[in-house]
Order: sequence, then C-alpha cells, then structure tokens
Amino acid sequence: MTSPIFVAIDTPHLERARAIAGAVKSHAGGLKLGLEFFCHNGRSGVLELSELGLPVFLDLKLHDIPNTVAKAIQALSPITPAVLTVHAAGGQAMLEEAKASAPADTKVVAVTMLTSLDQRDLAATGIGGSAGEQVERLADLARQAGLDGIVCSGNEVAAVCEQWKDGYFVVPGIRPDDGQLGDQKRVMTPRAAMDAGASMLVIGRPITQAEDPGAALRAISATL
Repeated sequence: MTSPIFVAIDTPHLERARAIAGAVKSHAGGLKLGLEFFCHNGRSGVLELSELGLPVFLDLKLHDIPNTVAKAIQALSPITPAVLTVHAAGGQAMLEEAKASAPADTKVVAVTMLTSLDQRDLAATGIGGSAGEQVERLADLARQAGLDGIVCSGNEVAAVCEQWKDGYFVVPGIRPDDGQLGDQKRVMTPRAAMDAGASMLVIGRPITQAEDPGAALRAISATL
C-alpha cells in the first residue's frame, strides 16, 4: 500500500533537498516541493528530484487572474506533478482555467484556508463566520469548478468529506502527539487526520528536522 505521507522539503538548497528525499524515499508516498524550493531551483530542481521516482506535490498556491494562472501552469512543462495547488479564493473562472491547463494526470487542488490562520485572522481580513464555514464555502466552489479536491486542515476535512464523497483531500498542519506547533495553529495528529478522511498527509519539520529523517518518517507511519 502506498503511503499517504508526502514529505515537505522546504529548503532552497538542492543538495539538502536531495539528501532528505533520499533518506525518506523508501517509506514516503511522495515529496512536497513548495515556494521556497521552487523560487531557488525552478523547474530544473523539480525535475532533478523527480528522478528519484517519487510522486511530486508541487505546492505553488497559484493565485492571479485566470489567464495568468493558466499560462503559468503551461509554463511548468515538462513537469507533470502528481498534485498542484491553486488558491480557491481566486474564484471559479481561475479554478476552471487552472484545471483545464494542467496535465491530464495532475490533480489540481484548491487551498482553502492556511493552517497558520485561525478565526481571528479571518475576521482581520473581513471574512465572517468560522474557519469551518469558510473552508466549506471554498470547497463547494472548487467542486463546482471541476477541481480534484482541496487543501484544508484536519479540523475541517470530515465535514467536507460528507459533501464531496469522491474529493481528494490534502491535509497539512500534521503534528505527532509530541510535535512542536511552530507557526501552525490548526493542527492534527496523523492518525486522527486519516480517520477524518484525509487523502494525503503533508508533513515537514517533524521529519526533515529530525536527526534521522528516515527513522522519523517510519515512526510516524507506524501510527497509521
């Protein structure tokens, strides 16, 4: 069975990224490469790590006018990520263009609400209601736009699963029971997130900052 854990390799240093990827290759379901890695290493860095044979979750959180997002996704070629993120707040037309422009084998998922935000942060940006309500609104928008799924915290995934039976749910903000929160606010343990309906668990620092990333990944996998 393929692991649901994608290891978040958030570093600009290609050698460091390659070392972490090599250490977790045997037990990870894939690699998550985000803005920090991509801004420094670009397409060539993504393609180099892809040579390890693990699926790549390219977490760029694209958010712009529909045409710009479509052209940006086309410009990623020849990268064919397993999963690609855009921001749900970009609106239905942008989401539709993103899906239409992505490779056929790429799951396009919409970021709903960052796990570093809470209800006070929502209110500060002029959005009323709870975090759960906001995630459900944006999940419905992504589903209507034809996307494959969403990114949300483990706190919201169960409710969204009820409304979107065949959706693909990426859950970051994953922390073991003894893990440090860092800048995350809405977190959940790996086992609880899977029980709630997560399709993919994104785990970074508890693995990548461990003395032995491979052993840390195996320990977390054992809880599943």
